[in-house]
Amino acid sequence: MSPTEASGTKREIQVEIPAEEVARETITIIEKYQKLARIPGFRRGHVPASVIRQRFKEDLKSDVVEALVPRYFRREADRLGLRPVSQPQVSDLHVHDNQPLRFKASFEVMPEVKVQGYKELRAEKKEVSVTDEEVQQTLDGLREQQATYTTVEGRSLQEGDFAQASLDGRPKDGEGKPVHMDEILIEIGGKNTVAEFTENLKGVSAGEEKTFDVVYPSDANDQRLAGKTFAYTVKVQSIKQKSLPELNDDFAKSLGTEFNALDEVRTRIREGMEQERKHAAEHESKDKLVEELVKRNELEVPEALVERQIDIRLERGLRALASQGMPAEDIKKMDFNRLRVGQREQALSDVKAQLLLEKVADEEKIEVSDEDIQKEIEALALQAKQPTETVRARLTQDGALDRIRIRLRNEKTLDFLYHQSA
Repeated sequence: MSPTEASGTKREIQVEIPAEEVARETITIIEKYQKLARIPGFRRGHVPASVIRQRFKEDLKSDVVEALVPRYFRREADRLGLRPVSQPQVSDLHVHDNQPLRFKASFEVMPEVKVQGYKELRAEKKEVSVTDEEVQQTLDGLREQQATYTTVEGRSLQEGDFAQASLDGRPKDGEGKPVHMDEILIEIGGKNTVAEFTENLKGVSAGEEKTFDVVYPSDANDQRLAGKTFAYTVKVQSIKQKSLPELNDDFAKSLGTEFNALDEVRTRIREGMEQERKHAAEHESKDKLVEELVKRNELEVPEALVERQIDIRLERGLRALASQGMPAEDIKKMDFNRLRVGQREQALSDVKAQLLLEKVADEEKIEVSDEDIQKEIEALALQAKQPTETVRARLTQDGALDRIRIRLRNEKTLDFLYHQSA
C-alpha cells in the first residue's frame, strides 16, 4: 500500500504480516519459553506448547509483536523507497490468532531538498591588522614566562612583592570542597590578585600566618567559588622579587634556535597574530554565508533531527561547564526542559544548514576522499598520542568515520562558497 503523506517529512504506512509468518514466529518463541519456563508438575524443557500458550498468552503476543513489527516495518519502508530518520510510532495494532498481524506506522523521512541562490552569495572579506602595541604586549608576555624570582630578607611584604606561601581555604557555609595549595606565588597588588589577599598580606613577614575571609561575586570565573565566602589561612614562607630579562637579541636567541635577533621575533609574532585574525575573520564570514543560505531557502526538517541536534548542543555545553569546574551535583539540578527550549532555534538552523550544504555538495560534486579521511585520523592520532590504526579502529567501532566524512564534506563546501564569492 502506498504511504500516506502527512507533511513534507511525515509519512504513515499500513503493514500486514501474513498469518503463516505470525504462526511461525509464535512457534519459535514458544520453543524458547519451553526451554526456560519453570511450571509445577513439569520438568524444565518438557512443558507442552499448549500449556505455554495458555499460561503466557499475553507475553507471547508481546514478544511476537516485538520481533515482527520492526522487521516488517523496515522491509515495507525499503520496498516503498522510504528512508526513515525517526523511530516509528505504531498504532491500530491488530493481533489475533490465525489472522494476519496488521498495524500502522507513522515516522519522519528526509525532506526533498532544493537549494537556490547559493551562487549569488557574497562573503565579507575583512582586512586584518596588528598594531605595534599588540606585538609589544605579546613580547611582554614572553618576558613574563622567563621571569626569575630572588628571595628578599629583612623586611615585610610590600606592593609589587611576591609571597611564596601555602594556602588553606574552606567555604564558610560548609558546602563545597576545601582548597589547599603549597608553594604558590601571590603578587601583592597584582591586577589578577584578589583584593583581600593584597590587603591582608601587605606588611606580613616570612614565617608569619594570616587568616581572613574572601567574599566572591556571583559571576566569579570559577563556578566552585561563585557567590561563596571562603575563610583562608595563608602562611608566608618567603618574600620574592621578580626580575624580567632585557628585550634584546640575547633574549630572542633564548626563545629558540630559529631566532638571531629581536626583530625576527617581532616579525614572527606579527605574522602569527595576523594569521589567527584572518582565520577568525574567515570563520565569521562563513557563518554569515551559512546564515544567508538558510534565509534564502525555505525548508521543512524532521523533528527527530532537530531533537538530536539539541542533544549534541546540550552535551557540548554541559562538558564545557564541567571543564570550568561546575560540580556534577549542580549540573544535575539544572532545568533541562528550559535548556532544551533555549537550544531549539539554533538547533533548527544547524540542521537546515547541514541539509543545504549537503545539497550544494551534491550539485557541485564535492566529495571527501579516503586520503582526506586518513589525514584527519592521523591528526587525531597525533593529538591523542596513539597509533593511527588504534584510532581508526576505535572510530570505526563507534561509527564515527561517517560523521567525520560529513563534517569534512561540509567544510569543503563552505570553502567552495567562500572562495566562489570572491
